Amino acid sequence: MLKGFIFDLDGTIYLDDHIIDGAPEVIKALKERGDKVVFLTNKSIANRKEYVEKLNRLGIEVELSEVINSNYITAHYLKTVMGEGDSAYVIGEEPLFEELAIENIKLAEVPASASHVVLGWDRQFTYDKLNNAFQAWRNGAEILATNPDRTCPVKDGEIPDCGAMIGALEGATGEPVKMITGKPSSLMAEYVLENVLGMKADDCFMVGDRLETDIKMANDAGIHSVLVLSGITTEEMLASTEHLPDLVLDSVKDLITL
Repeated sequence: MLKGFIFDLDGTIYLDDHIIDGAPEVIKALKERGDKVVFLTNKSIANRKEYVEKLNRLGIEVELSEVINSNYITAHYLKTVMGEGDSAYVIGEEPLFEELAIENIKLAEVPASASHVVLGWDRQFTYDKLNNAFQAWRNGAEILATNPDRTCPVKDGEIPDCGAMIGALEGATGEPVKMITGKPSSLMAEYVLENVLGMKADDCFMVGDRLETDIKMANDAGIHSVLVLSGITTEEMLASTEHLPDLVLDSVKDLITL
């Protein structure tokens, strides 16, 4: 029977610019037997076209329609909830702004007057940006974030991700950011199942390296969850988690033996 496979990228398919051993062969084998494949990433500092180019360069043939990131879901969400007079104050990098522009999301000319604040990973994050978001919140803006990842796995360890921006604003407001558009949100899971794969959750597998995003989203949505130990999660973390995967593999390479 036809199956759907949803793959995380960083820590699952590659680390930095280094492909995980066996990943291209696994993806090729799944597609050749007729399964559907989609790549799903929370990382907001690159656009979908860049992910396609990177995957192709690393030996995985992929089309734009097979790559979904948190920026894409964020733009679609804002398009559905923002009214004619609404505007967004955005903390993030150029790929996030590009995706919002595609959906004609209006940016706030005066940050404090924004109806929505969007938090994305921003490697040029400053106190001024934090204050702008805080003032918008004081005036009633809805706060949403592209993803909750505290760090991003890289070849030599980890670096701070969007969770750092979330933590800064939560520290100022004293309130948690309730709306996350990327993993582990049901928003992202439902979009991928209904609009990308066109399949039921029980016929799909989520393969990722992070318990609180990849595995939690899969479990919440009824998707089969597969954890790989090639990225963030260690066996020690797995032993103490509330987000238990259905299956644990050393790396994506082992998926082909199942």
